[in-house]
Amino acid sequence: MLRRVAVASVFLTAACAGQQKPAAAQAGQPTSTEERVRITNQPPFDLVNCFPRELQLPEQASQGVVLGALLTTRPQVMECLVDPKHRGPEKSTTVEVKTSVTEQGASHAVSGTNLTPEGQACIQKVVDTQVKLAALPKGAQPVEAAIPFEHTASGLNSVTFGINEGSDFTGAVRLAQQGWCECYANFKEQVPPPLTAKIKLLKANPTPAEVTFAPSGNTEADQLAACLQPKIAALPTKLSSDELGFSYRFVHFDSAAPDAASANLPPELRFLQLDLNRTQRAADSAIADGARTPAALAYAEVVDRYQKTKNWRLFDEMSSKCEALVKADTRVLESIKARQATDQAALALATEMAAKDAENWGDVVAATQKNVDESVKELADAEKMAAQDKAACPKKKF
Repeated sequence: MLRRVAVASVFLTAACAGQQKPAAAQAGQPTSTEERVRITNQPPFDLVNCFPRELQLPEQASQGVVLGALLTTRPQVMECLVDPKHRGPEKSTTVEVKTSVTEQGASHAVSGTNLTPEGQACIQKVVDTQVKLAALPKGAQPVEAAIPFEHTASGLNSVTFGINEGSDFTGAVRLAQQGWCECYANFKEQVPPPLTAKIKLLKANPTPAEVTFAPSGNTEADQLAACLQPKIAALPTKLSSDELGFSYRFVHFDSAAPDAASANLPPELRFLQLDLNRTQRAADSAIADGARTPAALAYAEVVDRYQKTKNWRLFDEMSSKCEALVKADTRVLESIKARQATDQAALALATEMAAKDAENWGDVVAATQKNVDESVKELADAEKMAAQDKAACPKKKF
């Protein structure tokens, strides 16, 4: 519910801001051919595709670890599906990534519907590069896990060519962004504010006649615009009319950025950025919880041996295994607290927006409050379990 409401609300705002009707049309005045053309193909770009997360995965995989690791790749998988060459003719594309971990190592199998061979190869490269799992210890049971991804093509999350010549050019701009990562070097710790480029195409010119950016009021953002400008200006154009002018609104997110990195974004965009952060926090929780599973099993196994044999020489092993379990519990608690902080930041922002626009933000507040409530309960349960585990650790008596 939250994702549907948040994405619809924020993307609608972003789309309207970037693709507004010209002033002449709004005033009821005659419009030129250029003004009547609706320019699309301007989906946001997630900087995690330039600067991927460096996952620190546990030595031993479990189903939770695998699922969490696969979930972290969601923005890169979605980026693969921006390109129309990676999708079939249908609007909806489904992807499944199935991972198997054995004594020999880990492998990922990508399948789906409405997925072209190029799209499959793109996603395969993502998971092979980002999700590197160690082989299981000898004798361990194989671990298998699968995760689905769904994508419904629209002008807000994908590129579609053939709409009109202006949109074909903006689509080319959007697909080129992943190759312009050097422009984003100053934004590894913050999310760029929206940028607007005014573009003019001429039939007689093989490349844009004009590309200018409006000042952003932010030094780093203006430097980003200066880096993007010549790259856009070098892209080839094709125009049948004499000229065409339009704007391209660059909207950026960064799934790997800390929550505070989006502080300078407009509220609607910041809310969606926090939603992207939440997906990564959920992945971290799954990894932490998955890492606890083998730690708990290892401790239970040595305790079982001790109870059967009463062999005091097992004390040191029990102590070390219990200490490992307590550390795993700590990581679980830290991951839940991080997700809870993201949820609370999103709730505060949604509440602030609802005070100004209750009709569009009321449901968002309710859904976000539910997320906060769930994380509070989850944290309480995890704290109780951690306390029980710590209390159960063996103690030497002298």
